[in-house]
Amino acid sequence: MNVSTALPGWQLDACALGKAYRTGRLTPLQVLDAHLERLELVHPVINAMAWVDTGGARRSAAESTARWHRGQPLSALDGVPVTVKDNIELAGLPCRWGSRLYVDHVSALDESPVARLRAAGAVFLGKTAVPEFTLQGYTDSPVTGVTRNPWDPALTPGGSSGGAVAALAAGVGVLALATDGGGSIRRPAGHTGLYGFKPGWNVVPREQGLPEILPGMEVIGPIARSARDLPLVMAVIGAASAGAWPAANAPPPCQRIAYWRDIAGSPVDAEVLARCDASAQALRELGHTVEDMPAPVEVKTFNREAWPIISSTGLAHLLRDQAHAARDVGPALAAMLFSGQAWRATELFEAQAVVRRLIRALTGVFRAHDLVLTPCSAALPWPAADSHPAVIAGKPVDGRGHAVFTAFANAAGLPALALPAGRARHLPVGVQLVGPSDSDSLLLSLALQWEREATGSTRDWPLWP
Repeated sequence: MNVSTALPGWQLDACALGKAYRTGRLTPLQVLDAHLERLELVHPVINAMAWVDTGGARRSAAESTARWHRGQPLSALDGVPVTVKDNIELAGLPCRWGSRLYVDHVSALDESPVARLRAAGAVFLGKTAVPEFTLQGYTDSPVTGVTRNPWDPALTPGGSSGGAVAALAAGVGVLALATDGGGSIRRPAGHTGLYGFKPGWNVVPREQGLPEILPGMEVIGPIARSARDLPLVMAVIGAASAGAWPAANAPPPCQRIAYWRDIAGSPVDAEVLARCDASAQALRELGHTVEDMPAPVEVKTFNREAWPIISSTGLAHLLRDQAHAARDVGPALAAMLFSGQAWRATELFEAQAVVRRLIRALTGVFRAHDLVLTPCSAALPWPAADSHPAVIAGKPVDGRGHAVFTAFANAAGLPALALPAGRARHLPVGVQLVGPSDSDSLLLSLALQWEREATGSTRDWPLWP
């Protein structure tokens, strides 16, 4: 028997499941049962799910089992268990966005990437937990409470896709569908040892979703335990105009990579930097050119001057017709709401000008280099109930001190990829690769090369029973 198919059904990636389904070694119903059993074991510890749809998942798995029995699967993802972040509409299920203000909201329709996955035969386990309105870098909400990192339940998995990564890293779901508006896929993926992909702007079309809160910045993308699963998802949810996605055996051309170890002197945990330095050397050994260089000052300016305005005015716009919203949201969101209401139109205009200057600076970076390498996060995971680490590398930081490396890619609409980079002590560390527009497929090729040649395809599991 193939070693991979001898593993429990919850440990297999989508590619291995497809082979097991084709040969009849497993059925989607058997795999669903394995995931539900795993969920029962780990959920009391990590609190990753906002809603579990056991009945709907069983119906979908039974339909998929019948299709595989007939030899007529809908796609390579037919029968694959998937979780959906709780700010993405999944028809018939609550979509509460981590807020009491949305506690009664039930989705009438699938958001378009969900609809494409459903048409491809995916089995939806349910919704994953988020912080309120997905605007914080850890995962705690008035609706679901604190979500914990399966590598150390005392610590956070990050946010806002904390439920998505915690469930996936613990063996619940084969793939997670999530959003990234400022690093919400990449930082949590890094904190849990996963592959996370933020597509470029309009690569994954979105329709029938919740109101925009970060216009022009938030996209939907996949998180996976295996890099080889990412192209399978993108082939389903990506726009036809995005072109072909890479094959597992297609090595990417050698790249010129700019390595940013910090953002204008921002503090970074020494153990995070050590893993990132090792990743830079691994990329060199794969044939790529990696050059240490400073990040453009425009990245720092965006982080300090534009991001606070853009994120808080988005919340103020969302809640503009709810007179008592500040009373019904948590304290952190109430403070953000008051800030958003206080900004003037001229300040928002200047924030948009900062974004334009950032885009020009990044265009210059990509004239000299093909990609940018950074840590996913400046910090290792911190206590699960804390919104952010107060100190990094001995220096006090604010709520975005850990998040300095990610939001610039959202502002510029660039594709970006989180890669597992080993562990510091017992905790995973992730590195990020950012490319210019239309480099989505290239980034996935690099993920495949990284998994195949730099890290290997084996993995350790947290919360081993």
